[in-house]
Amino acid sequence: MEKPETELIVTKYKISVDLDTLLLFNENSEKPMASVSMKDISSDTMHNVISNNKFLALPRLSNQAMLDSLCPPEWLRPQKRLCAVLISQQNSHFHDLARHKFRQAALESSYSTERVRYTYVFKDTQPEFVSALSTGEGSPLEPLLHIVIIWRRDANHLKYEWLPTGWIEAAQDESQWNETRRNLEQTIQRLLRASEALPYAAVVGELADEHAQGTVDKLIGKALLAVDYISDSLTKEQILPLVSVIATLMLIGAAGYGMSYLAKLEEASIQAERAQCKNNSKPTPTQPQLRLHELRAEKYNGLVRLLKPGCRTIILLVDDQSRLKLLPAFHKAVWPYRKNKTLMFGHLSLERGLEWYKKLLSLTLPEQKELNINAKNCIGTVLSLNGHRKYFCMYHAKHPECIKGKGSKRIERMTKQLTRKTDDAEAGAFIGFDSSNESDVSEEENGNNILCQDNLLDGLPMWLDRLFEGLTHRYYINYWPEFTAK
Repeated sequence: MEKPETELIVTKYKISVDLDTLLLFNENSEKPMASVSMKDISSDTMHNVISNNKFLALPRLSNQAMLDSLCPPEWLRPQKRLCAVLISQQNSHFHDLARHKFRQAALESSYSTERVRYTYVFKDTQPEFVSALSTGEGSPLEPLLHIVIIWRRDANHLKYEWLPTGWIEAAQDESQWNETRRNLEQTIQRLLRASEALPYAAVVGELADEHAQGTVDKLIGKALLAVDYISDSLTKEQILPLVSVIATLMLIGAAGYGMSYLAKLEEASIQAERAQCKNNSKPTPTQPQLRLHELRAEKYNGLVRLLKPGCRTIILLVDDQSRLKLLPAFHKAVWPYRKNKTLMFGHLSLERGLEWYKKLLSLTLPEQKELNINAKNCIGTVLSLNGHRKYFCMYHAKHPECIKGKGSKRIERMTKQLTRKTDDAEAGAFIGFDSSNESDVSEEENGNNILCQDNLLDGLPMWLDRLFEGLTHRYYINYWPEFTAK
């Protein structure tokens, strides 16, 4: 207490000299975020104070545990819990200034941390998380130094809204910063209302652990701890016996390694002699296999929703009666593309996925209406699903794209029909919308309406060639419907 710096601290923070005092600080060293003064501070009290105030005013989303603690998924709570996230990067003066201003806004915020959390994330260390938010709708061209407000639905799904103005321009201009901060607070106040919903949704994976140590770092750390322990525990009289024991162990280890090395050399020579006695016939090279996945609820995300950019899944629609005939024909048609790593192939049982197929087709219509789908008309349909860009292409033997003769005129006619609103219930019969046996294709174009089940996939190879040339029609949708099996 006689040192001047001690007296300065006691005076500054009004510390009682008669009591034990615990002060807990975050980035703001001028004012403690928590303080406790009592006659005797127990370890439980210290633990409770630290655990209740363990986050900084502007914490970083550095791993999944931090995200779950700061922005927990609370879809069923009556009140929203929002997180304002600043997209930043390391080792930049401008980003340091932007984070400082954002931290100041967090300290001056009138909202409780139980309702609103101010955080930031590094784009270079969490690229997948930032990409999931910046590639969706309503996102800026460059997410750096922009603020996104998120509300987590569950571990992988969240809803978000980007602040329209950037944060770096506001951080450099005081008047603009006040306006941007006021806009941020008004946006948060609006989104906290129960009647207001965040407009956009995204699917995010687990955050990378920025604090994880590699195997080498762990071994080095344990070795240093062992050296410190040994140096503190041993005396000079114990060093010589320890050195003797270590030298003996090293000698035994070297002898064992030498014997093992000699045994490996002998085994290698024996195997070489045996190889000379065998035939020089080469084994038959293995052919790459083509696996057909069944589209189910548990595989839906992997086959459709979470496909990487540039990847597609080609699905055949069958039922229990037709699968034995159509699956071998489908396998034969897609066999030439088995080495393409951007493609996956599968089949969908109409007994399980008819409702999903019905929802998918309804998303392509200009007006929402109840569809009358005959499952028998859907047999033999092939869908090419682009999960990332949210569109699909369709093959069916009676699809206007796939009927032989006057192909260019039929495609032109189909495109005009798809872009023109119509109330004709038969307009979608070629993709199973109706159970009627009539067709919207004229008899002159259609020819024989009778089509055997064995011939449903005859035109599939030619359609696949047109698919990979980009000549097939694309049906764009806003989102992929939920897959709920019967």
